Amino acid sequence: MKYRIRIAKQIQYFLVIFILGYCSSVAWASEKKVQPTDFIELAAVMLKDGHSDRALLALQSVDLENKKTDLARFYTLQGLAYMNLNDLEAAKDSLQQAVKNGQEDPAIFIYLAQVYFGLKDYKQTIQAIVKAGDQANKDASLISLKADSYWHLKEADAAINALNEGQKIFPGDFRFLKRKVFYFVELGLYQEATNLGREYLKRSKAAAADYIALGNALRLSREYPEALSILEIARLQFPNDEMIAKLLAHTYLDQGKFNSAAFILEQAALLNPALQAEAAEIYRRAGRFHKALTLNESIGDQKIKLKQRLSILLALKQFERAANMESSLYRTGLLEDQDVRYALAYALFSSGRFPEANKHLDHLKNAELFRKGTELRRLMEVCKTEPWQCT
Repeated sequence: MKYRIRIAKQIQYFLVIFILGYCSSVAWASEKKVQPTDFIELAAVMLKDGHSDRALLALQSVDLENKKTDLARFYTLQGLAYMNLNDLEAAKDSLQQAVKNGQEDPAIFIYLAQVYFGLKDYKQTIQAIVKAGDQANKDASLISLKADSYWHLKEADAAINALNEGQKIFPGDFRFLKRKVFYFVELGLYQEATNLGREYLKRSKAAAADYIALGNALRLSREYPEALSILEIARLQFPNDEMIAKLLAHTYLDQGKFNSAAFILEQAALLNPALQAEAAEIYRRAGRFHKALTLNESIGDQKIKLKQRLSILLALKQFERAANMESSLYRTGLLEDQDVRYALAYALFSSGRFPEANKHLDHLKNAELFRKGTELRRLMEVCKTEPWQCT
């Protein structure tokens, strides 16, 4: 009983404390008005924390009719939020409004330049960078943006001058030298591009990707000797880079140098067996059928292996061996390929197995292969009536 009385008294005590506290808080609130939320400041904090969508929601609560509202800051924050959300049109409108409402920080023009460039408005990009003044010369990416804008406007001299300016201000930043190399390639100044490219690759401690980009640019421009020069150096420096090996091989292929291309891919296949099939195919195209057949043995993908093997055996005129592949071709589903079915029919025809050849010719639907099949049937009739012509 005493225990219950003690508990009841404790409850009464806490109720009294709670009521007194509540009353005092009400009295304090009546004496002092609650400060309104500063939504612009709230948006700035959210933007800093990476919550651009929430920042925009906060800005929607700002009273734009209030004369005390800092419109320049409001539109700046709104523009940055839209930039982060990649809504460039909305970002442009907001940042322009910030300038109209008195935003004088040069950074506003840097933001505008980035937005204009994203919208492919290159003239406005350049104008915004100019308005940024000295601030623009402190940012290497902005000078690069300026050069790219001139380039898109087909003002090559101005673009290269901008890159030269960037090199002077940032001698340790090799992006300007690299960009100049590719400009020279596009201008058709291949010798200059190659020389400058070698300088860039040497000075910048370039990665494999840099060699690949330059080598491929020269290759696509059909400047094969220059491309090979760059890629052969890359192959020595990055012997295990598959992309360099493939690009070098295809550069040789572009010039009809099949053996060189096949050898490079054969070496690369030691690290990546998936390249074995491509190496074997190029040896086949080079007429080195036995070499191709040897590499073909190691191909893991059965469909690729069998299809390639069939073409090699036909090239070697080993028709009986090719014809005996029928069950393997059927098992792997390759006979659904009309070209493979015609090749098998031709092997059977060349082996004198006419009924089997006819069976496969019946399945041909492709117009060109059907025409070839009709010619094979005619030859089979000739062989039946005049066998001496088919020996």
